[in-house]
Amino acid sequence: MTEQTEPTADPTAVRVALWRALHMLVDAPPHALDDEVGLRLADPGGDWRARPDMDPQETRLMRASIVARARFVEDLVVERAAEGVGQYVLLGAGLDSFAQRRPQTAAGLTVYEIDRAGPQSWKRRRLAETGYGVPPWLRLVSVDFETQSWWERLGQAGFEPDRPAVVASTGVTMYLTREAVEAMLRQAAALAPGSTLATTFMPTLERVEPEERPLRRAMEEAAHSSGTPFISFFVPEELVALALRAGFGRARHVPATELSERYFAGRTDGLRPSSGEELLVATV
Repeated sequence: MTEQTEPTADPTAVRVALWRALHMLVDAPPHALDDEVGLRLADPGGDWRARPDMDPQETRLMRASIVARARFVEDLVVERAAEGVGQYVLLGAGLDSFAQRRPQTAAGLTVYEIDRAGPQSWKRRRLAETGYGVPPWLRLVSVDFETQSWWERLGQAGFEPDRPAVVASTGVTMYLTREAVEAMLRQAAALAPGSTLATTFMPTLERVEPEERPLRRAMEEAAHSSGTPFISFFVPEELVALALRAGFGRARHVPATELSERYFAGRTDGLRPSSGEELLVATV
């Protein structure tokens, strides 16, 4: 008789949620993102701030990148929703809390959160336990990324391919092969006109600010040691070219400096996003 394993949260998703909460607790306002929902869902215990990966100083760059990319994607979704786009797809949703924090906007969309079955089952349970629940406009779509097509699973969940959508993928591409990234671009480029893809990527090391390179190397070593190595890095112009070849009508690189100008201008504490992660935005 096979013992059933209790679904658990993805450790990386929990870390991201805790960094978002830490931003509100240790960084002076104005905050790029106000997110306590992820902390509630994660329920990490009272001593979570004592974790080595929660050190306020050591995590400044990564913490700022996490909240900046989330804010950028949410601003994009709100902007596209005002233009009539009615579908929002999160690939590798983790503990994203857009649906819980911004229910008025989210209720005007159909939000599809795609993730692995175990962590997503855990999140569904935590949504129930915390009273948020899963409203009809929120679809939790489980997929085995190794053996199943996320695109097929999305269709089975009710996604309408003839209607435009925003598709967001953050913190994912570095774990994928170049071929898998290109396949994702081609799939997203086949969406209905007016659709937009926003995805983060890791620039090649020489594109990272010199003072940040030791941190980048340490992150690569840690990822490799944990069995989830970083595989793909891109020169921004190269990724833009790949998106255009995949079929997008427009594509642009959003550097960390732009995120800093948008969400961290005028700060006196020097808080800014890392140059080790940036964004591509492509429109069909």
